[in-house]
Amino acid sequence: MRTFSRSRERGATLLVALVMLLILTVLAVSSMRGVVLESRITGNRAESLRLQSAADAALREAEFRFYGPGYLRDKLEPSEINCQKSNVLQINGANRPCLLAIVDQADRLSFMLDPLGFLKNSSAENKTGADTTAAGDTDFVTWMPYRGREAGNDNVTETDLDAYWNTHLITVGEDDATALNVEYGAVMEGRGTYFYQVNGQADDRLTLQSTTANVYVGLNN
Repeated sequence: MRTFSRSRERGATLLVALVMLLILTVLAVSSMRGVVLESRITGNRAESLRLQSAADAALREAEFRFYGPGYLRDKLEPSEINCQKSNVLQINGANRPCLLAIVDQADRLSFMLDPLGFLKNSSAENKTGADTTAAGDTDFVTWMPYRGREAGNDNVTETDLDAYWNTHLITVGEDDATALNVEYGAVMEGRGTYFYQVNGQADDRLTLQSTTANVYVGLNN
């Protein structure tokens, strides 16, 4: 009959306990890493949704600026006065959009593909949303501030992200202009269908775009 001393039994129990403790520690650390990773993914997703919601709200205001026949000339020709922070949204719907004047064809393409990057590298004095926030009410800005979801009511809360917008009239070739504005001289009179690129951005980090087509019956109607 083989006998075992108490000291050897205690040593085996301690070794097994240490191995089990090590396994449990590894499992706990792995589980904690998974929780941290999921928390980061959830946080990034929530921040992305906040950025998209803010940019989308600014996009809706920019599109709303083209509704109605009021200020038709301002909807067809860029004016620096319309790109001032004092140009607030009006309750009666007679609003003026901030149309950016981009003449060169290559610049138009760059602006269409990356509005934020294009303006950051431009020669404009106020080229970002942060510049707009710091600018005066009568300074020319390339990004108009979004102030709220209702005209005449500045209801943006302190927790909302800063959002901005701008627009650009999409010019067409002579053949296309003839097709869209069939009567001779219709373009000069402000009659026909006009297309706009509309940009909304949030916190100088995310940009959303849309295009809108508006039919106008002319400056004299």
